[in-house]
Amino acid sequence: MKLQLSFLGGAIAILLSAPHAIAQSTQPVSIQFRGVVGDQPFQCTSTYSLGSAATPVAPADFRFYISEVALIDTQGKAVPVTLTQDNRWQYQNVALIDFENKTGMCANGTVETNDRIIGTVPTGNYTGIRFTLGVPFSLNHEDATIAPSPLNLTSLWWNWRGGYKFARIDFAPPMSGMKHETAPPSKPSHSPDKQARESFIIHLGSTGCKSNNNRQKPESCANPNTATITFDRFDPQKNVIVADLRSLLANTNLAQNQPNTAIGCMSEPQDNDCAGIMTSFGLPWNGKPAQQSFFRIAQ
Repeated sequence: MKLQLSFLGGAIAILLSAPHAIAQSTQPVSIQFRGVVGDQPFQCTSTYSLGSAATPVAPADFRFYISEVALIDTQGKAVPVTLTQDNRWQYQNVALIDFENKTGMCANGTVETNDRIIGTVPTGNYTGIRFTLGVPFSLNHEDATIAPSPLNLTSLWWNWRGGYKFARIDFAPPMSGMKHETAPPSKPSHSPDKQARESFIIHLGSTGCKSNNNRQKPESCANPNTATITFDRFDPQKNVIVADLRSLLANTNLAQNQPNTAIGCMSEPQDNDCAGIMTSFGLPWNGKPAQQSFFRIAQ
């Protein structure tokens, strides 16, 4: 009987210690993003001169989806981050990064902002990071009107066939009274032609999505337009991931628009206004190799 009690007590001790052991098998991780324009912090209330022609524009949106986040361990293995399901910014393996705060020209956005991804990884040592700019195909063609947050924002959704706008980065003509990043240029004209020329819209998403009929979800997309971003050196306790609009638009003339195309870039392969933007996102474009420059690592 004594032996049985001793064994039972040992079993109880093991069971009582098990939750603690399980808790120690993972570690929390917080991955911070920072929205900037060159060396200036992004603000909806500022005016920036951007692009190859240094065109003055006012930001009207700055949001993007990140998915499939993984930290890279010392052996070079990518270990998926399990995202905290917060019913707001993160769902399954997708997170929304939102730098706009509905001030200035950012009227289509939300007051709330989010600059980080929160989750857990198995306990270990990590030296790098990998993530996808975009929404996985399995989630991309749902109905945003009934989807869980953050996939329920119809302003970040085209339609069930096209799916989500992986990134929405909009610019409008600068208005009087807005704060300029440097000495303001000569007072802009507000004629319709001038406004159209100074407006520039970037909606990154999948194109060429086809299905058998209009009632079925697409089975595939000719241009998924999801970019995998990898940094070999990244410490979430010391580093942030910078998203830089100046770098994104360095090779794009915001003062011009290809005739018979949407203003800016809507990810259409026939629109040459997308060439510099897509390659800066890390996506090959009509034979041009990807040269990702939108993201970088900083302290």
